[in-house]
Amino acid sequence: MHAQPPVRLPRSADPVDFRVHGRHRTLGRPAPRFGGRIGRAPGSGFTADPHRYHLYVCLACPRSLRTAITRSLCGLEDRVSMSVVDPVRDGRGWAFRPGDGHGLDTVAGFALLREAYEATEYHYDGPVSVPVLWDRWSGRIVSNQTPHILYDLATAFSDPTPGFRMGHPDAGPPHPVLHPTGAAADLARLGALFDDDVWEGAQQAGRARAGARYEEAMRTVLDALGRLEHHLSERPFLLGDHLTAADVHLWTTLLHVDAVHRLHLRAEDVHRIADHPALWNYFERLLANPSFGGNVRLDHIARHHTSSCRGPAAGGSSVPIVDWPRLTGLPDRPAVGARGACG
Repeated sequence: MHAQPPVRLPRSADPVDFRVHGRHRTLGRPAPRFGGRIGRAPGSGFTADPHRYHLYVCLACPRSLRTAITRSLCGLEDRVSMSVVDPVRDGRGWAFRPGDGHGLDTVAGFALLREAYEATEYHYDGPVSVPVLWDRWSGRIVSNQTPHILYDLATAFSDPTPGFRMGHPDAGPPHPVLHPTGAAADLARLGALFDDDVWEGAQQAGRARAGARYEEAMRTVLDALGRLEHHLSERPFLLGDHLTAADVHLWTTLLHVDAVHRLHLRAEDVHRIADHPALWNYFERLLANPSFGGNVRLDHIARHHTSSCRGPAAGGSSVPIVDWPRLTGLPDRPAVGARGACG
């Protein structure tokens, strides 16, 4: 048995108060990179033991959502626990409060996620990001580097099923090989396409609102979506017949295109984004998988967006891409006001 730090009773952060604490802002210097790896570095001490690790995530954050989906796809719900922070943050950063789809930290008893950073680095005064991988045994952060967390969740714990295909009757345990041998370069190339051309392009267009910068950014977005449309019209997943980490990455990107980015684009451009049938059919197909759809919280995304974005809504806010009521039986994305997080 490994000795663990004493467990404090869960504590709730005080309610969000922008008047007292101000709005959250990113500090000038980047967060220290806590870069521990599970089962990777000999002698690191971070072995892949069940019930040792805990995840702190925000389901309004696309990187956190990729982490939650990966955890579910790999069947780790009973081995790696998870806490969800309040999607609305004031100047104190991410916090634990009771609410619909988020709650208190029952593992370490933190009220603010900053306390996990301070427990790991003495007098820590930098920014606080999610996701965070926490080590129950040492009472310290293992990593806040999303690529490392995703890779280690997908490879260090489970025995994936080669050739896994969603819905295939002979697939066996539903643990896909998210990082196939020899696919690292393709995963990196596609990840750059999603982040730089789709996500950042939509961000830039929403910020520009009009003019040459808007048009250039939209061309970048639509060119990338066109390439993905052609790709997915010929195969069920990005790398062929099997689900990989690239599909998780693209799917969360598309979710935020619909739930966030379109709200700041012109209506005609949102229609052009929606006019990629293979791409959005692929999105709907993955949404039907509980590992994807079961981790989606449109209300968290909307609350985060409303509370943190300073940009005005545009005509695209009236043009839905995904038919959420038909697919889920739930209302469409909750409405946001004129302010609504630009990403």
